[in-house]
Amino acid sequence: MNISLKLASSAVCAAVCVSVSVPVWAQQGLTRDNGAPVGDNQNSQTAGPGGPVLLQDVQLIQKLQRFDRERIPERVVHARGTGAHGQFVATADISAFTRAKVFVPGTTTPVFVRFSTVIHGNHSPETLRDPRGFATKFYTSEGNWDLVGNNLPIFFIRDAIKFPDMVHSLKPGPDTNVQDPNRVFDFFSHVPEATHMLTRVYSDFGIPASYRTMDGNGVHAYKFVDARGATTYVKFHWKSLQGQKNLTGAQAATVQGQTFNHASEDLIEAISKGDFPKWDLYVQTLRPDQLDGFDFNPLDATKVWNGVPETKVGTMTLNRNPANVFQETEQAAFAPGNLVPGIEPSEDRLLQGRVFSYNDTQLYRVGTNVFQLPINAPKGTSNNNNQDGESNSAARTGTVNYEPSRIAPKPQDAAVRYSSSALAGSTQQARIAKTLNFRQAGEFYRSLSKQDQANLVTNLAGDLGKVKDDTTKYTMLSHFYKADSQYGAAVAQAVKADAGRVQRLAAALSE
Repeated sequence: MNISLKLASSAVCAAVCVSVSVPVWAQQGLTRDNGAPVGDNQNSQTAGPGGPVLLQDVQLIQKLQRFDRERIPERVVHARGTGAHGQFVATADISAFTRAKVFVPGTTTPVFVRFSTVIHGNHSPETLRDPRGFATKFYTSEGNWDLVGNNLPIFFIRDAIKFPDMVHSLKPGPDTNVQDPNRVFDFFSHVPEATHMLTRVYSDFGIPASYRTMDGNGVHAYKFVDARGATTYVKFHWKSLQGQKNLTGAQAATVQGQTFNHASEDLIEAISKGDFPKWDLYVQTLRPDQLDGFDFNPLDATKVWNGVPETKVGTMTLNRNPANVFQETEQAAFAPGNLVPGIEPSEDRLLQGRVFSYNDTQLYRVGTNVFQLPINAPKGTSNNNNQDGESNSAARTGTVNYEPSRIAPKPQDAAVRYSSSALAGSTQQARIAKTLNFRQAGEFYRSLSKQDQANLVTNLAGDLGKVKDDTTKYTMLSHFYKADSQYGAAVAQAVKADAGRVQRLAAALSE
């Protein structure tokens, strides 16, 4: 903002008058890179209210493409990470839901897991408050399946079109290179659905004690597809057999004073001495006709499926550290679009964007032939006509680099086609109908012990108290109050806010 100071004559005023002149670029409407105006920067285009996101949404695609190319060569998000090899053993027969061979009981599948923090850089402390990435690459007999998730079961936003904006707000400011709560809450004051995730992040779950002692979640709903082509919606949950353990803010400060690599060191040391960490994999399933039975949208990534039973489907054991961190952990390229027959993306708007964005960012970050690297290569043979490009080491031969061909045919198996979905309505850009922005945040708050609730309030007030803009601060307080009145009142008291004003703002909110 350009600020000009003008001294007025004593005949007009005796004080210094401040006038604010807004630069020309700040007065213009939002445009794409080609200068064309943007009609809606809040909602992706979808095929009807419940349909998938459309590739023709050039604003969504351009934002994700530009966002994916912001850093060289470090990951834009999840830069700080550590990895380990292991195996997954399937234990339950779920062929009634999916034809994926990775879940055939008794099947042992090699895996590589990368744990990470999300926002900060490659050598940042592992004690910082942040979601933790939990990405698993299954080297199945049908190709690689990547289950790319976090330690927390939900996310901040429900539409991928807001992902670059969200990360920009959470990253250090472009003018100071310092993370600033004023920027963070300025953004989230416009995103009420983030109340649930913010409540979890500012609880002690925002700083896991180690990677071994945290759960993992796929976050999104996916689709299971059975041998007949019938679909079932599914969510994935890794449960740590080491138990969940977190750090309070004070404990994290003590640990950081001794080492900023505590989580990586813990995992490496445990595996080195044969104390192999394990996680059980659980799934929740819903039939398509059950989706409308909730007062929220089950495909909304800001929601958990409370009351839907979980079924254990297998156990993962990590038993080998990388021999070369760069070649394995850092060149590992995970993407939700790496799926196998029997597992498909749902219509979750955030997942739909990630299916494109993650693959795109790996092509940019690691290179065109990222899948030729040993850590990313499938155990079986890759057979297609993708060719050339930088760092291509494939031993491709022959004259046929197209399809179809009688000279060198590459038949397709119709049995593994994507499932069919009925569509209705027109293309649109509008938020989902059932938002339910606050209730689950309150349910989570009430599930915590009194001490954990107090820690949450202290952690949250520590950052929210630094916010200078009154409207932003009170908007956030009203969100927390709407989630739970005791929760909101405690945070308001901690930041010395007007409780009556918070209550009035919360009363005007709807779910």
